[in-house]
Amino acid sequence: MPPRPPSEYVVTLCEMMAPLGDVRARRMFGGYGLSIDGLTFALVADETLYLKADEVNRESFAALGLAPFRPMPDKPVTLSYYPPPDQALDDRDELLPWARSGFEAALRAAAKKAAKAAKPGRKRDIPSPRGRGRYT
Repeated sequence: MPPRPPSEYVVTLCEMMAPLGDVRARRMFGGYGLSIDGLTFALVADETLYLKADEVNRESFAALGLAPFRPMPDKPVTLSYYPPPDQALDDRDELLPWARSGFEAALRAAAKKAAKAAKPGRKRDIPSPRGRGRYT
């Protein structure tokens, strides 16, 4: 059975956010993950858009009283994804700054992850000074 195509809502969101880059929708946990260059910056669950947030942009969402995504409504667990204001969903020019902030949060998270992986003191192969094998 071929995969089900994205909903019209998801397709429309991808088109609205296309100025940011090649927005891809991928099925995730009954919804969709939206990504650019392999970085997930948004989720769509129950036909609601949620954008990635971090310590830099979270206050913009919170100041408007927007609540974080709760994957299981009956549990207190939240993810760091927030919906944009309702009016942003009606106009590409209003949605793009919110979507851009979500993508920038994804970029910061990826940079943080890469820096953590490259921390000094991690074991790595070092060539032997005599050229006979490698130290680890």
